Order: sequence, then C-alpha cells, then structure tokens
Amino acid sequence: MLERAGRLVVSLLAAAGDVSIFGFRAIRELFTPPYELRETVRQLFELGLRSAPLIAVSGMAVGVVLSMHTRASLERFGAESMIPAGLAIALVRETGPLTCGLLLSGRIGAGIGAELGAMRVTEQIDALEASAVDAFRYLVVTRVAACIIALPILTTIMNFAGMIGGFLAETTTTGMPLPLYFNRAFSIVDLTDYVPATVKTMVFGFIIATISSYLGFTTESGTEGVGRASTRAVVFSSIGIIVANVVLVRLIFFIFPKAAGG
Repeated sequence: MLERAGRLVVSLLAAAGDVSIFGFRAIRELFTPPYELRETVRQLFELGLRSAPLIAVSGMAVGVVLSMHTRASLERFGAESMIPAGLAIALVRETGPLTCGLLLSGRIGAGIGAELGAMRVTEQIDALEASAVDAFRYLVVTRVAACIIALPILTTIMNFAGMIGGFLAETTTTGMPLPLYFNRAFSIVDLTDYVPATVKTMVFGFIIATISSYLGFTTESGTEGVGRASTRAVVFSSIGIIVANVVLVRLIFFIFPKAAGG
C-alpha cells in the first residue's frame, strides 16, 4: 500500500516537472524570434473571439444570480442601496476572473488537448518536423501567446456582462435607472480592484495552454489517448487555476494592501 502510494507521488511529481519544463520552454521561445504572428492571430480568433459569446451569456447569468443573492442578504440590514457596489466588487475582484478561467479551461483546454492529440496520433506533428517546421513553436507557443492575451480581454467582457445582468435583475425588481445603477456600482471600485484581478488571468491563460498543449503533444494510444488527453486537459487545467488563484490572491493582497481592505 505504502509502496503504491509512493509510486503515485513520484509519478505525480515527475509529471509536474515535465509540465513545468514544457511551460518554461514555451515562455522562453515566446520572447525569441522568429515569431509566428499569423498563426498567433488565428489562434486568438479561434480561442478568444469564438469564446466571447459563451463568456458574455455566462457573465449575464452570473450577474443575475449574484444580484438576487446579494439583495436577499443586504435586505436584512436595510442596505439595498449597496447592491450594485457589492455586485461590482464581487465580479471584478474574484467571481469574474475565476469563473472565466474555469469556463475557458473547459472550452479551450479540451479543444487544444483534442486537436494536438489528434495531430500526434495521426503523425501530423512528425510531418511538420520532417518539413523543417518547428512544431513546438508553431503549435504550442502560438496557443500559449493567444491564451495569455485572450484571458484578460474575455474576463473584462464577463465583468461587463455580469454588470448588465445585475442591472437587468435590479431594474426588474426596483425600477432602478441605468445611470444610477452604474454610478453606485463603481462608486467604490478603482484600478487596484480591477487591474490585479484581471492581470492574474494571464497566468490562468498560461496554465490552460501549457497543460492542454503538453497533454496533447505527448498523447499516445491512438484515438483512445486523444479522448483521455482532452478530458485530462480540462481536469488538470481547472485544478491548476484553482490552486494558482489561491496563491495569486495572497500575492495581490501583499502587493496591494488596499485590495484586502488594508
């Protein structure tokens, strides 16, 4: 039993080390020429722009639900006027970035894992390398760059959509006009709330792209391995985002004490 647990721990640490080396290599090549700008732009369209409708709809739904829960809580204290501000703080600081990251780990992570896995088992990656194309730079680095750029933009879209959803819920209940709603919503929100929480999603994008690309790039066992890589990409990316979020929140509170209320 202990021996099996030891082997499991060793295999997990080995896998974590392999992914880390894979990610460091991607970051290094991200800043060294030549740059695959055309492929990066294409990946931005595929991974970013095509995810925008999902993020916008999800953001509105999250905003409506948060608004209803916030009202149910603040009504007990007679603080209904703070509902827009409470919703804005919750969305901008934590709910928007984390929800966006988890949603995209499902859509983007599964897509990257399945696509690269299929290319590996059908020997398309080998064909690229035989044609003197740097497959790692062309397939992995471009996706890492696209995810790092796309995540903050999509998080901003989710935050805005969430505020619109909150407004719809609030105006349906109380008839609050749009200018008053947004004036109250952003009365206590400033750049120290928005910038760190949004910038940390760049780390989420790196985690999603690195883990998913690694699992796809190292796929084995044919089509069964492709499905396994796709599933694992979603699971491990989500776990990585949740763990990284804990560390990043503590780091943000240390660098920006005001974000912690200090």
